[in-house]
Amino acid sequence: MWLKPEEVLLKNALKLWVTQKSSCYFILQRRRGHGEGGGRLTGRLVGALDAVLDSNARVAPFRILLQVPGSQVYSPIACGATLEEINQHWDWLEQNLLHTLSVFDNKDDIASFVKGKVKALIAEETSSRLAEQEEEPEKFREALVKFEARFNFPEAEKLVTYYSCCCWKGRVPRQGWLYLSINHLCFYSFFLGKELKLVVPWVDIQKLERTSNVFLTDTIRITTQNKERDFSMFLNLDEVFKVMEQLADVTLRRLLDNEVFDLDPDLQEPSQITKRDLEARAQNEFFRAFFRLPRKEKLHAVVDCSLWTPFSRCHTAGRMFTSDSYICFASREDGCCKVVLPLREVVSIEKMEDTSLLPHPIIVSIRSKVAFQFIELRDRDSLVEALLVRLKQVHANHPVHYNTSADDDMASPVFHSTSMCSDHRFGDLEMVSSQNSEESEKKKSPLLHPDALFTAFQQSGSQSPDSRMSREQIKISLWNDHFVEYGRTVCMFRTEKIRKLVAMGIPESLRGRLWLLFSDAVTDLASHPGYYGNLVEESLGKCCLVTEEIERDLHRSLPEHPAFQNETGIAALRRVLTAYAHRNPRIGYCQSMNILTSVLLLYAKEEEAFWLLVAVCERMLPDYFNHRVIGAQVDQSVFEELIKGHLPELAEHMNDLSALASVSLSWFLTLFLSIMPLESAVNVVDCFFYDGIKAIFQLGLAVLEANAEDLCSSKDDGQALMILSRFLDHIKNEDSPGPPVGSHHTFFSDDQEPYPVTDIADLIRDSYEKFGDQSVEQIEHLRYKHRIRVLQGHEDTTKQNVLRVVIPEVSILPEDLEELYDLFKREHMMSCYWEQPRPVALRHDPSRPYAEQYRIDVRQFTHLFQLVSPWTCGAHTEILAERTFRLLDDNMDQLIEFKAFVSCLDIMYNGEMNEKIKLLYRLHIPPALTENDRDSQSPLKNPLLSTSRPLVFGKPNGGAVDYQKQLKQMIKDLAKEKDKTEKELPKMSQREFIQFCKTLYSMFHEDPEENDLYQAIATVTTLLLQIGEVGQRSSSSGSCSQECGEELRALAPSPEQDSVFADTGKTPQDSQVFPREAEGDWTVSLEHILASLLTEQSLVNFFEKPLDMKSKLENAKINQYNLKTLEMSQSQSELKLSNL
Repeated sequence: MWLKPEEVLLKNALKLWVTQKSSCYFILQRRRGHGEGGGRLTGRLVGALDAVLDSNARVAPFRILLQVPGSQVYSPIACGATLEEINQHWDWLEQNLLHTLSVFDNKDDIASFVKGKVKALIAEETSSRLAEQEEEPEKFREALVKFEARFNFPEAEKLVTYYSCCCWKGRVPRQGWLYLSINHLCFYSFFLGKELKLVVPWVDIQKLERTSNVFLTDTIRITTQNKERDFSMFLNLDEVFKVMEQLADVTLRRLLDNEVFDLDPDLQEPSQITKRDLEARAQNEFFRAFFRLPRKEKLHAVVDCSLWTPFSRCHTAGRMFTSDSYICFASREDGCCKVVLPLREVVSIEKMEDTSLLPHPIIVSIRSKVAFQFIELRDRDSLVEALLVRLKQVHANHPVHYNTSADDDMASPVFHSTSMCSDHRFGDLEMVSSQNSEESEKKKSPLLHPDALFTAFQQSGSQSPDSRMSREQIKISLWNDHFVEYGRTVCMFRTEKIRKLVAMGIPESLRGRLWLLFSDAVTDLASHPGYYGNLVEESLGKCCLVTEEIERDLHRSLPEHPAFQNETGIAALRRVLTAYAHRNPRIGYCQSMNILTSVLLLYAKEEEAFWLLVAVCERMLPDYFNHRVIGAQVDQSVFEELIKGHLPELAEHMNDLSALASVSLSWFLTLFLSIMPLESAVNVVDCFFYDGIKAIFQLGLAVLEANAEDLCSSKDDGQALMILSRFLDHIKNEDSPGPPVGSHHTFFSDDQEPYPVTDIADLIRDSYEKFGDQSVEQIEHLRYKHRIRVLQGHEDTTKQNVLRVVIPEVSILPEDLEELYDLFKREHMMSCYWEQPRPVALRHDPSRPYAEQYRIDVRQFTHLFQLVSPWTCGAHTEILAERTFRLLDDNMDQLIEFKAFVSCLDIMYNGEMNEKIKLLYRLHIPPALTENDRDSQSPLKNPLLSTSRPLVFGKPNGGAVDYQKQLKQMIKDLAKEKDKTEKELPKMSQREFIQFCKTLYSMFHEDPEENDLYQAIATVTTLLLQIGEVGQRSSSSGSCSQECGEELRALAPSPEQDSVFADTGKTPQDSQVFPREAEGDWTVSLEHILASLLTEQSLVNFFEKPLDMKSKLENAKINQYNLKTLEMSQSQSELKLSNL
């Protein structure tokens, strides 16, 4: 264990300790008298001393000291009861600290760094032990308080866990604490007087990987758009990386891939996510992937045990996995044995007598009169009790009864379902099917095809039919022998032997049945009687975009096969695809589903083909068949990494593997069916249903390895494509009993010379022998890693497409536009992090056009406006932002997109004066200005702006200017110059004009030329008032009094006043004398306002001066989080007060 460092003098301990290992900075010592074979007097004395001391005073026999070079003072940092324990600490120091210490120049810094690291490790060990004992240990609460104080996040930012570690800055490590929360990775360090805070949102992480550097053998590297950060010196790096991997995956998929991603029930509420939930999710994901079970299955327990395997006549050690509807077993030795027991097939679960030979046994009996014996089960009683409860629940959904008919072989009652379940034999293969459901299907849907299509359209081969059929019979015989020994139902023992049989190719008469068993689609089929028939009836005759796409692709599905050259096959294909689109509208129909379904219909009945399609789309190839085919792209990216690992020479020659990725996409989407002759490709599908996606990975590697020499000599991507296409087109199946059916994607149908033929059985055998070492766990980890890259690649594509559309339409620099996009997206994300979802605040929607994928509501827009807009108006800024949002929200859906946001900013920063004034004008008329505008509480809201005083103003030099004479001429000139092609803006009423003036006064606040601007705007305001009166109708010409004019003049700015529109707290009494209808008569136009503003040079200078956007953007990046967290904290405080 690690020890709190305390100084000791080594010379006083020489007689009690013996040095066994030493390095520049550390010494490993053994206590004399421990581990000595001889009987030296000193060792005996020390041993006797240790023996007589009480347990609290006894000294551990091994320790490690920190040695500061040149000093006689040492510090013990670890101790151990055994040599193995102390060697683990020594190895950790060598791997994580020894090389690091060389970067320090000062000896005191070395001692401080090591002591700090050891203290952090002690704290982490303590917190781990406490976490095991109680749900919320005191240490975690302390860490939570520090996390909240250091990073000032809202309460909604849930801390998941924390670790002691080092963050590397160049060659210098910074010891500190890593905090992992639901949305962020945070690091805090205070070392040698320097504080470091690091906040990285999970959605910004583009790569998460384990790597090594010059100093350390194992680090975790976080890559964002601009930086790479390395973290190391964890007490348990494997645990840390798995938690980070899960958090990154959950958060990115929740925020960026919500098109198809469904969170586990325990993770639906991010604020409730715990470390245990993430660990459980990782186990669940592995369990479902390993046994290829439905996503709804939740793992309940994993226990070590042994299973009696009759084929080997012994108990095989492994682990039992129990879930909602399954009991599964996997041997410790990979590939030795695997068993899947659906609970609906289980008859009974019984505890047997405990003996020395069979400790803690249980017997699981299934409907096909087979019993599975498990032994060495810890906590057997609670396990069996939980299994019986779930067994009862499963059978309650499908009522069962005992079959009491005479049966000599029946040693125990067998469950049968009154509604659907009975045992049937299909040839020599027994499986569970649905008799009653089949009868009901025939009654309800007489058009359903009753058999697999290949039985109706089977043709004999043109060459050596007898030879081919004899090979088929040999295969059938081998499979029958295997069924006798290993079982013939879904509960069969799955071993290396069955994998070899599958690799040889499944006989055509058994193929459809075994696909159902291997994929466990047979359980879905038996559990849903009548489901497919109902779907067919519901979807029949419905016309929509999906059905149109299906109709378009029907005749492109295996057109070379006779089964799809007539209406029988086409109709069956139409029904299956339409029924699935009706079942799962989120997927609907995607290209390549037609090819896959066509092959399924060849070897399985129509209803069986439907459930096979469900298994492939929803379990075996998750996220493949959707709008963005994320799953296929992730596996392509995994495939690229496998190429680099297994075929490094090929990867080095083809620097950009994207060419291979474009070729291999169809390999994954159609399981080689579209690019290989059908009789060969079905053997690939055999392996896929047994081994899952692993079979496609290894076969792809085998194809590339077979062509590696030609590919390395290829000159360009086009030549490489032709090499692979020709090779795949010449893969034959010598054992196929039917005639060859060529690929309809053949590139070389007229070769000048014969091309060598490759047998599919040989290729599959090579793929297992050379590349079959990839485990399910390794593939799942690679998928986690590359899903981040693929999702971020889509985000980059969206960003580049949006910028490409926006750049030509604005004058903002491209690099500034990129920064604005990042701010816009981050604002959207922060609302997703901490705010309760509102109806209008829709999440990221990848199915929308690029420009509309991210949209923000009025609160988010107001926040951004305050950060980046040059029109800052103090307290009035928020009101101006709300008006701007209403102006930009053309369709009034309470959301705006990036293009509208940037167009508005472009006018503010780069527009001409007339464009800026026009924007300001539009912000103060409907729809931007509403009757319920918050600023309508101003005391100047009433129509009292009017004056009969002459427009004569004093100038600073003592002169005077009389504008009265110019009014009529100005109005005439404006009427002549007005652009008739542009849509005329409505005139501004007096109330709207008041708000316009108030905004201008607010904009000038704290400007260096503040006084001049106030004087100028006072002049222009009075001028515009007179213009409004000139245009007023004669009926209201006498409605204004001298007193009102005097009051307006009293509100004019003075050098000591900040604003002419200071709130006086009461409405002037004289406002009562004006008739309300007078407001509708007093109007000014945009042209009036613009012409008046042009008369004052200080105002012209203000609107035409260049504005610096870069400084605003830099400030926004720094303060965006701070402003948001402050706003959230205030709103939470108000909520708490309201609840008191």
